[in-house]
Amino acid sequence: MFNLFKTAVLMAAITALFMFIGGLIGGRTGMMFALMLALGMNFFSYWFSDTLVLKMYNAREVDASTAPQFYRLVQELAAKAELPMPRVYLIEEEAPNAFATGRNPANAAVAATTGILRALSERELRGVMGHELAHVKHRDILISTVSATMAGAISMLANFAMFFGGRDEEGRPANPLTGILVAILAPLAASLIQMAISRAREFEADRGGAEISGDPAALASALNKIHRLAQGIPLEPAEAHPETAQMMIMNPLSGGGLAGLFATHPPTEERVARLMAMAQARG
Repeated sequence: MFNLFKTAVLMAAITALFMFIGGLIGGRTGMMFALMLALGMNFFSYWFSDTLVLKMYNAREVDASTAPQFYRLVQELAAKAELPMPRVYLIEEEAPNAFATGRNPANAAVAATTGILRALSERELRGVMGHELAHVKHRDILISTVSATMAGAISMLANFAMFFGGRDEEGRPANPLTGILVAILAPLAASLIQMAISRAREFEADRGGAEISGDPAALASALNKIHRLAQGIPLEPAEAHPETAQMMIMNPLSGGGLAGLFATHPPTEERVARLMAMAQARG
C-alpha cells in the first residue's frame, strides 16, 4: 500500500511540474496542454517505459540456451522469492551494473551488463540479482521506470521553454530569463523527486536481496567491487540518458562534488555496513 502511495505522490509531483512549465510557456492554455501531455506520458510510462529503457541500453533478451548459467541463477532466485520468472536481458557494456524494470512482478525484466558477469563471483552475482528481484517483489520498479521517463520529458519541455520563450496569462512574451531559470531548475526538481524516493528504496532492496540470496556478505562484497570498478569505466547509455541512472544498483554516472548532494543512491559504505551487520546477526 505504501508503494502505491509513493507512486501516486511521484506522478502528482511530476504532473505539477509539467503544468507549471506549461503555464510559463503558454499561460493557462499551455498549462492545460502540459496536463494532457503529462497524463499521456504517465499512461505511456506505465505500459511501455520498460521497453523504452531496455532499448536505450541496447539490451538483448536471453534464455536458458543463450545464457544458461546466468538464466538459471535468476530462475533459482525468482523461485526462492516466490516471484514469476522475469524476462532476462544482457547489456554489452564493460561497466559492471544491473537493474530491474517493468510495471509489476508479472511483467518484470532484469538486466545486467556483461561486465558485471565477468567481474563478480557467482556468490556476488546472486546477491546483485537478489537485490534486483527485491525491487520486483517490493513492487517499486514502476516508480523507477516512470520517474526515468518523466524526468527526461521534463528536461525536454524545460529546454523548449528556454529556446522558444513563453507567454504570461495575458499572452505577452515572458521574460527570457524565466525560460533559462526553468531550463535549469525544472530538471533539478525532477531529480530531487527521484532522489527522495530512491535512497530509501535502495536500502530496502539491499535488505530484501540479502534475504533472497541468503548471503548478505556476498552482496556487500559485490557492492564494494562494483563501486571500485565502475569509477573507471563509463556506462555510455547512462551518460546519454542520465535520468535512468537511479534504476541501477550503483550510480553509473561520473562526477563528484555537488553531484553527490543529489545522488539517487545511498553511500556505498553505508550500504555495505548495513549488510555486514545483517551478516553478523545471522552468525
